[in-house]
Amino acid sequence: MNLAIFFDPVPEDVFSNGAINSTWQKNIKVFHESFPDLAEIDIALIGVTEERGTTTNVGVSKGANAIRKKLYPLQTGTGAFKIADLGNLRNGETREDTDQRLKEVCETLIANQTIPIILGSSHDLSYGQFLAYENYDKAVTFLNIDATLDMDEDEDNPTSSHLNKVFTHEPNFLFHYAHLGYHSFLTEKEKLEVLEKLYFELYRLGQIRDNFEEAEPVIRTADLLTFDISAIRMSDAPGNKKAQPFGFTGEEACQLCWYAGINSRMSSIGFYEYNPDEDEREKTAAVIATMVWYFTEGYYHRNKEADLNDSRFTKYVVAFKEEPHKLVFYKDTFTDKWWLEISGWNNKGAYPTSALIPCSYKDYETANAGEIPNRWILTNAKLV
Repeated sequence: MNLAIFFDPVPEDVFSNGAINSTWQKNIKVFHESFPDLAEIDIALIGVTEERGTTTNVGVSKGANAIRKKLYPLQTGTGAFKIADLGNLRNGETREDTDQRLKEVCETLIANQTIPIILGSSHDLSYGQFLAYENYDKAVTFLNIDATLDMDEDEDNPTSSHLNKVFTHEPNFLFHYAHLGYHSFLTEKEKLEVLEKLYFELYRLGQIRDNFEEAEPVIRTADLLTFDISAIRMSDAPGNKKAQPFGFTGEEACQLCWYAGINSRMSSIGFYEYNPDEDEREKTAAVIATMVWYFTEGYYHRNKEADLNDSRFTKYVVAFKEEPHKLVFYKDTFTDKWWLEISGWNNKGAYPTSALIPCSYKDYETANAGEIPNRWILTNAKLV
């Protein structure tokens, strides 16, 4: 597919005349005059300017170019650094048409083993990102980082209701949904109860802040990530009309993106709801640009997971008097990552074929204390 037909080139005013040779601007392939050759590209930036899905954060259409102005001057990181900026996705005749365009572009890139990084627009465009997996060879895990659960029934404001379309989409190819960083004082209990009944993972901001490393195994399960900038506290990221005084710090947001980058399953990421009109001294644009930098740096530090029979894995068995009688953990001594074995895994059809789920050392400690880790309970319930 010729993806060039979907894009407008990056505008001239994004570029800096004084850019030095070691910056992103000088080292990525940018659609300015000619469309990049994607044959050897690992990561592709996609600007999105659609904002018909929001009535509460108008101005997000200008987000992608504002982020580029902060991203391009950054120094390149390690690795092959095969990155392209495809320009700005042309809006469809309707908002739904833009969803379909984003789907086609992301689907093509993912099939080519190229990771799309989506910049800008309102969060409802994440539905287009999700649709890119409709013809994937397996069901997927959707990770969302957001201060709220966008499950309202307001059809006039899709950005506050887009998760409903994800959860009810037919045919269903969603295996699991995880949510990081929601605020209890902004979230109705009824929404939480609905998702808990589906055995989805939900983590309050305070839960993650208490033990930040616990976010890593949650992120390690995900195939795609959507990041609503409202999850970052207002003092670090004021560029959002829904910005809150509490949230992740800019540094923590970068750490989450690093975890996403090193996750070998992660095949797309989107940064949504950035509004330059609200951005004091362009702080939010600088934060998002740094988040993108950390994601790409993480990507180029990915390690292929070794076979469990490899000597670098240590096996731990925890016995129980009752069902499930025993839990089997594996620790990768090279990366310090932990895995938990689920017996009786249904490996037919579109569901995951691996009998292991990412976990943490805390899960192992919980099992040693005689309790079944919540991750085992949720995963086993979904499979049953």
